[in-house]
Amino acid sequence: MAKMMVQILVSMILVFVLMAEAGATPPGIAKGQHGYASCKIQKYKHCYNLVHVCPKFCPYGCTVDCPSCKPICNCDKPGSVCQDPRFIGGDGLTFYFHGKKDNNFCLVSDTNLHINAHFIGRRNDNMKRDFTWVQSIAILFDNHQIFLGARKTATWEDSVDRLALSFNGEPITLLESEGAKWESSGVSIVRETSTNNIIVEVEGKFRITAKVVPITEEDSRVHNYGITKDDCFAHLDLGFKFYSLSNQVSGVLGQTYKPDYVSGVKIGAKMPIMGGGKEYETTSLFSPDCSVARFVANKGFNNNDIIAMVVE
Repeated sequence: MAKMMVQILVSMILVFVLMAEAGATPPGIAKGQHGYASCKIQKYKHCYNLVHVCPKFCPYGCTVDCPSCKPICNCDKPGSVCQDPRFIGGDGLTFYFHGKKDNNFCLVSDTNLHINAHFIGRRNDNMKRDFTWVQSIAILFDNHQIFLGARKTATWEDSVDRLALSFNGEPITLLESEGAKWESSGVSIVRETSTNNIIVEVEGKFRITAKVVPITEEDSRVHNYGITKDDCFAHLDLGFKFYSLSNQVSGVLGQTYKPDYVSGVKIGAKMPIMGGGKEYETTSLFSPDCSVARFVANKGFNNNDIIAMVVE
């Protein structure tokens, strides 16, 4: 019996390996979830659509670095923002920036690129701060604006898309199928999976991965978030890749890309926290008016309807 079980196990492993080499997803595993991930950039033909097993030490899942064709833990690489916002700066150092719920903060500000984030959260009566998460971001560049956010959600279902997208104030409709693509004015948005997981790219400027994720009952129990059944606090896990930042770039995340940047957080602390909330706060999600702003403002668009999409 033991010999038969070993043979069955070996056979299953061989099937999984062969399926991965063929670019298929093993049964019972959803691409883009914590178990498996694949490269979605077609120009990397040696890696495109090849399924990889996420390392066991990746608590938030993984993505694939297409040039090297290796899985990388989400929120463990420079330019990442996830959970209670946990940042990995351009310098590779980890820190937290909690901000304040229902407020907007400047993540990146450069002469021709500005990214704000809207924070949602819950007050913990036993703490002096809010539990916060990034619910949406606004990307301003040239004379364009991109919005992407997580719609307010009660009970979470992976198969239900909770992404809200717009370009220059107009909603974007993106087919719910893996690889579906939308393009306009040099902007491309591609679904990594059929729902809740996209890549936003402007050639020569940036590449942003965004995934809508919920606060699970287990997360809430472990961290005492107090999440209720009427709102799972759907939010964004984000990955940023920048191609043309100047040495004057600023913002919570942006400043960490300066060649001479020296982190002021206590790196040895259990939770190294970056302060300066007022310094990075903006008057609205689409306003590049934080005190450290470097952006030369572009044309305004009517975004009231877009913001309403995520709080319905």
